[in-house]
Amino acid sequence: MTIYFGITIMKKRFALFMAALSAVLAACTPTRIPGPRTDNLPGPRTDTLGQPAIPLAPSTLEAYKEVLAEHISNANASQVFGGRPQAFLRSVIVVKFSVDAGGKLLRSDIIRSNHDSATEATALTSLRGSAPFPRPALQLLKHGRLELSETWLFNADGRFQIRSIAQPQMDQ
Repeated sequence: MTIYFGITIMKKRFALFMAALSAVLAACTPTRIPGPRTDNLPGPRTDTLGQPAIPLAPSTLEAYKEVLAEHISNANASQVFGGRPQAFLRSVIVVKFSVDAGGKLLRSDIIRSNHDSATEATALTSLRGSAPFPRPALQLLKHGRLELSETWLFNADGRFQIRSIAQPQMDQ
């Protein structure tokens, strides 16, 4: 009977210990003040103060170019081809452009072309039509702007991919 009685006392002590530990841990946990739920509501997400959430901008030029290429491609999805670019491309257009801190397109110029006016127009139209762009990271800006260049790769059918996110070109 003493063994049974000892186990019962141990169980009670353990239960009291666990209750005390739970109370201490609960007291150490910061209180969360529930705010308005925004996860299931339409519209832009907000931070805890109700301000629009601004995604973190990529901190390197290459990472920003990838985000920008995705943005341009998504805005012009019907003109973008999937898969690997052809071995012999119809046209390769390089556009130099500048973006301000807010993502506004400030200037765009073709700096390399094979003088295919249709693909030149498509490259410039796809760039200009997808503005404004995601905001660049402040460390990428010089004098309040970011100057960069991007390459449009055109297949024979006139659809394109942007080099920063394009797959490797076919061999044949």
